[in-house]
Amino acid sequence: MRLDHDWIADHVPHQGRMCLLDEVLSWDSQQLLCRTGTHRCHDHPLRAHGRLGSACAIEYAAQAAAVHGALLALSGMVPIADGTGPGSRAGAGMLVGARALELAVERLDDIAEDLLVGALRLHADARSARYGFELQQADAGGGGARRRLAQGRLSIWLLTAGAAPAAPAPQAPGPG
Repeated sequence: MRLDHDWIADHVPHQGRMCLLDEVLSWDSQQLLCRTGTHRCHDHPLRAHGRLGSACAIEYAAQAAAVHGALLALSGMVPIADGTGPGSRAGAGMLVGARALELAVERLDDIAEDLLVGALRLHADARSARYGFELQQADAGGGGARRRLAQGRLSIWLLTAGAAPAAPAPQAPGPG
């Protein structure tokens, strides 16, 4: 089975031009590596002021984590949030934090080579997941050397299928 852009779009919430990953190169129970060339698109949905800033690496990483979660759920390696069995579509998640973000470049759209997006599952339970990520410039010459463009950690709140996040409980006013 080829895990290309069409497969990705069928298994994650990101649709249309907002589905940023082109293919899954490799994956296992803990990590995933994807390739993409969408950063070069002039009509990229995250472009602002004529450029694609390097902070957009967070969205690429979040989508890689979503693909990893879908693959784990489909393979039966983790329970699916909505309680259905292996082979079903995974429930959605919401990015709630990015930490230890290191950006080595100012922008992504001026990189000629494809991008490699790696995600490493650091922790997961029924309600949340935490991933480390690294965005690299693919080696155009085939020698194996890759330049790191960004890295960091993501925190994801896992939602059951069709559920909206609960509103925080109201707090009683404090004294005076």
